[in-house]
Amino acid sequence: MSIKIIKKGIADSIQDQGRYGYQHLGIQPNGCMDYLSAWLGNAILQNELNHPILELHFPTAQIQFTTNHTICITGANFVPVLNEKSIALNTPIQVSAMDTLSMLQPLEGKTCYVAIKGNFENPQWLHSYSYHGKRFEKEDQILIDDQSQHINPNFQFNSVVIEKVHHFLFNNHTPIRIIPGPAWQDLTEDSIHHLLNSPYSITPHANRMGFQLSGPSLSLTTPNAYLSSAVTRGTIQLLPNGSIFVLMADHQTIGGYANLGQIILVDLPRFAQIKTEHLIKFSLTKLATAHNLYQEMYAQFKH
Repeated sequence: MSIKIIKKGIADSIQDQGRYGYQHLGIQPNGCMDYLSAWLGNAILQNELNHPILELHFPTAQIQFTTNHTICITGANFVPVLNEKSIALNTPIQVSAMDTLSMLQPLEGKTCYVAIKGNFENPQWLHSYSYHGKRFEKEDQILIDDQSQHINPNFQFNSVVIEKVHHFLFNNHTPIRIIPGPAWQDLTEDSIHHLLNSPYSITPHANRMGFQLSGPSLSLTTPNAYLSSAVTRGTIQLLPNGSIFVLMADHQTIGGYANLGQIILVDLPRFAQIKTEHLIKFSLTKLATAHNLYQEMYAQFKH
């Protein structure tokens, strides 16, 4: 039982929550760019929230199912079609052997997820299925033990939560909230004003490792040489040329650039879905607020 890649995409892979506890060895955590959409797809299919999932970036792979499965597509709207017929997002879809899934056009968002009911049988590495150097290639097979018969036909995930998640992810008018980092105090007053009041955008130089931003150049009060220190997804680095680089899922484990701050965990999925043409604004928040917001989001999936 498997899924076959019949056409290669640009950067598609299996992802889950990633592998943590190994950064001191120089091993990247990886994991979903938009964990919220992954949670949603898995919740709709009655999977564990961090069940492995297919992460697709446009132009995506073309996928053929070799056995019957139940799937759910969440995140970015790439206009999914099954055997050239349009299918819905955020709902369980029954697929049969030899059905082909394609994505036609990136209408909304940047990262799409295909949740699948069943146990992945591809090998894990350090307790995670997440990409660690292997993106989907043509003729690749993803081994899945079909468990679709275990779906409760009377179960329906909360439609209010589905709508709230969609609105949250694709509302591009709400600022991305950040917590000041160790180098924040070294920014000039003008730089702080620009960062909190001027629009930024994501440049085409963006991938799973990080997003470089376009916007007003920032500077420090005095040139500082920072010791390399641990970084994580959402860390905002100031590059020597004055531009901002935000680390994402495949980030390095340490960095020596000025650490201006951290995008809060609850806003990272929204940030990951922002397209290059959309403007971004930042606002400051507190650590306690960030914790509360994440707990409130997580609670909506634990019923």
